Amino acid sequence: MIAAFSRILRSTKELWPFYLIIMITSVATAGLALATPYLVKVATDTIVEAVSSDSPGSSATIEAATTTIIWLSVGLLAVELANTVIRNIGGWFGDVMAMRMRQILSNRYFAKLLALPQSYYDKQVTGTIISRLDRSILSLTDFIKSFANNFFSMLLTVIMILVITAIYYWPLALLLAVIFPLYLYLTMLTSKKWMVWEKDKNEHIDTAQGRFTEVIGQVKVVKSFVTELRELRLFQSHFASTISLTREQSRWWHFMDVLRMGGMNVIFFAIYLMLFWRTLHGDFTIGDMVLLLQYVVMARQPAGMMSWMVDTAQRAAAGSREYFEAMEELEEPSATRPLLEASRVGGPMLVSREEVAAAEVPGLSAPDSGPVIEFDAVTFEYEHGEPVIHEVSFSADKGQQVALVGESGGGKSTLVNLLLGLYQPTSGRLKVCGRDVASMSAAELRSSVGVVFQEPALFSGTIRENIAYAKPGATEEEIVDVAKRAYAHDFIMGFAKGYDTVIGERGLRLS
Repeated sequence: MIAAFSRILRSTKELWPFYLIIMITSVATAGLALATPYLVKVATDTIVEAVSSDSPGSSATIEAATTTIIWLSVGLLAVELANTVIRNIGGWFGDVMAMRMRQILSNRYFAKLLALPQSYYDKQVTGTIISRLDRSILSLTDFIKSFANNFFSMLLTVIMILVITAIYYWPLALLLAVIFPLYLYLTMLTSKKWMVWEKDKNEHIDTAQGRFTEVIGQVKVVKSFVTELRELRLFQSHFASTISLTREQSRWWHFMDVLRMGGMNVIFFAIYLMLFWRTLHGDFTIGDMVLLLQYVVMARQPAGMMSWMVDTAQRAAAGSREYFEAMEELEEPSATRPLLEASRVGGPMLVSREEVAAAEVPGLSAPDSGPVIEFDAVTFEYEHGEPVIHEVSFSADKGQQVALVGESGGGKSTLVNLLLGLYQPTSGRLKVCGRDVASMSAAELRSSVGVVFQEPALFSGTIRENIAYAKPGATEEEIVDVAKRAYAHDFIMGFAKGYDTVIGERGLRLS
């Protein structure tokens, strides 16, 4: 778990100013938090001394004690105000740091996904990818935010309390110190079984979310075949499984928590008994007892929170493993340099317009003679030893129309995928405009090949934006010309807003 968070910090090293400021404010708030019990201790001893002096009620004694109490109260106010201000300053930096971390991790994750080869997506369900993104990054940033805003300062406070109590009475500090490693050790033992259940739950949730995305994305098909109840039952069954797993997981966790907290209660019983006993026998003043009791209560709070923090940390650590598994995938060889840089440590948080424009490579010109497209004994296999197409050879000259006819699964779509450079031939050669695709960049190849997919490939936005998707700077004339060639201009103009009509996701508002 420590290794996972260390890796996160290394991969977000640009946030070091935030880490530094949060550390400084945490040290300050921890110190100020310890000052309050000390001032209360001094006030307690002052009052006890004043009311139990040889001449109780004398004006001189009461007056001196009153002055001291007033100044101590002013000091308490100053400490509390300073603590409030500094804590909120640190909280502001913690909130911004958490959002910056979410920005960094999300941007890199998206850039990485865009740089991965098509073969990666062939093995994934879209909803699963989205579910992992949400769970991984949100769990990480939520934990870091909680740690920065609360637990880190508490941890520093506990360390300081152990030092102070050791100065007063070292056995007391020893009892306090035993709580934390013992509690952590028992929690880590508990976590081994807990993580197995958590992994199973995540698999069910990812599968359910993946199916959810598929169904909503193809809801017209679902409704056409009246399979709503079947899909609902399948979705519900996965979450029903998570409930069963959660019952077992939670039963184990809370059973062990009773043992952990029970052991901690016994230790605190010994601490309280020790404090009362030594105060009764004159080893501590009333003020000392009040001071140490406050410190013990302050130390107990983070000990009580430890179960929640460990639980949150485990979820974050599990999420980080899924995140880095995706980040370690190999990118497609044709991925552009800016895209690769954006997916790596120190990459830009906003790709410049110049880089976007530079990525728009002009297409190749068709040769005056010879084929525009040429497959020469091309073989391709998705899985080793299982060729989908075998030594396919054909060519198409400029202006020539070639139809690929075959049964479903015969490899027609695979040929198009090879032509777009989504995959590389296992053997043989594929040329476009006289050049081997192996020597061409993805941008150069794909800008030279036009494609219309079998399924609607439209984004939410206007009709104009969708037509110009591959060429954002297209002129009005070019957009209209393309629409006319596709016999779409007339029905587009039938809309009240024409080319500026907003269509639904995947173009579902269009017939």
